[in-house]
Amino acid sequence: MQPNRHALAAAFPEPGESVSDDRIAQLVGQVYAAGPAAEQSRLLEHLLRPLGVLSLVAVANGIFAQFRLRSGWQDLQVRMEDAQSVSPSDVVALVHHVQQVQVEAVDGLVKILSNSPVMAGSAATALLVTVLVKRARNRRANDSSDSIAA
Repeated sequence: MQPNRHALAAAFPEPGESVSDDRIAQLVGQVYAAGPAAEQSRLLEHLLRPLGVLSLVAVANGIFAQFRLRSGWQDLQVRMEDAQSVSPSDVVALVHHVQQVQVEAVDGLVKILSNSPVMAGSAATALLVTVLVKRARNRRANDSSDSIAA
């Protein structure tokens, strides 16, 4: 599922515009859909780490809770065949939830995607990395100005 040019253009914000959580979740879903199973597993493992079992049961009909309970709490590993059973819409739902719990976990996808030669070549990945870096910078700048004002 490669995103078309119009979808990518719509996902990219105008200068000074912030990127909505929904746009980011959709981009992660597109990147996930385009990736090979091994990269899908790594992406899911990263997104699942900050969530508890109750959170995982509530997202995407509990599909992610199965992965966590099967592999154990300390050593989360999503098997490639499990990753292939996850739809992009399930990933979008997961990202929406993770952004509510720990937005930094979604921002941390930059490192995973940048370190993957397979994923780094896609337009959707490049756009997602750009958007996440920009959002993290904006959040740090806002945090700095809030601490100065306090």
